[in-house]
Amino acid sequence: MTTTHMPTTVRDEGAAPTARPARRPRREGAAWVFLSPWVLGACVLTLLPMAVSLYLSFTDYDLFDAPNWVGLRNYTQMFTEDPRYWRSVGATLTYVVIAVPLQLALALVVALALKNMRLGKAFYRSAFYAPSLLGASMSIALVWRAIFNDGGTVDHLLGTGGWVNKPGWALLAVALLTVWQFGAPMVIFLAGLQQIPGELYEAAEVDGAGRWRQFLSITVPMLSPVIFFNLVLQTIQAFQVFTPAFAISAGKGGPADSTLFYTLYLYDRGFVASHMGYASAMAWVLLLAIGVVTAVLFRTSRSWVFYASEGDR
Repeated sequence: MTTTHMPTTVRDEGAAPTARPARRPRREGAAWVFLSPWVLGACVLTLLPMAVSLYLSFTDYDLFDAPNWVGLRNYTQMFTEDPRYWRSVGATLTYVVIAVPLQLALALVVALALKNMRLGKAFYRSAFYAPSLLGASMSIALVWRAIFNDGGTVDHLLGTGGWVNKPGWALLAVALLTVWQFGAPMVIFLAGLQQIPGELYEAAEVDGAGRWRQFLSITVPMLSPVIFFNLVLQTIQAFQVFTPAFAISAGKGGPADSTLFYTLYLYDRGFVASHMGYASAMAWVLLLAIGVVTAVLFRTSRSWVFYASEGDR
């Protein structure tokens, strides 16, 4: 029987190592091709209009003649010579302070009620979410105005007269329309509640903690990132509210400027009075104000927002 021995190759110690295959080139070009529609849309539909608006804020522009450079005159007039501007600021801040907390509180209560529901949960979740899809439309705002007008549903039930014609009640009617649209934050709260481990509630129940103590010691801390997210989102949206105030006040901000929200007054200056330069200045002040409020919320969140992955928070 013949045995065949395979030759053994001895590697030379001094030989150079075998070159590794070249890495495949990054396909950054393909990524930019897929991103190009978004980049083009952001530049043409967002950045370019913002740049034009910033330029117009330093001009006197009436939509018909060429812009006339006036420097900071629009801003100085806004802050020192326009009392309606400050009334619009006050109405907007009052609306934000009333509408946002009430909306988030109602959304959280409904989310807690739906959390442990077994039958009909999907139906009620969809039903409560529907107003968030419909509430921003002009048709719903007009129906809301009819409900709170003289001789409307609220007048027949409470006998208080039409809220939209009373300076002390018109803003509350607009705020209630926003509170009615609690579906979007409710769905987010519900998703956050379902992520809280059930073992925490079981341990607290064994220790004798009641429902209220469990809510304060477990639900609120564990849900604080979601509360913070909804707070920031709804606050930004509240500063930009327009349709309800326009529909309920017929575009005038009445009665007695009680519903003259910032965006409504901006619309009046830009498209009714044709002072587009002044309206552009108002828009940039609103952008800066929202940025400051958002920054304050993020800064203060360090003291009350708890993240489970960070034990020291």
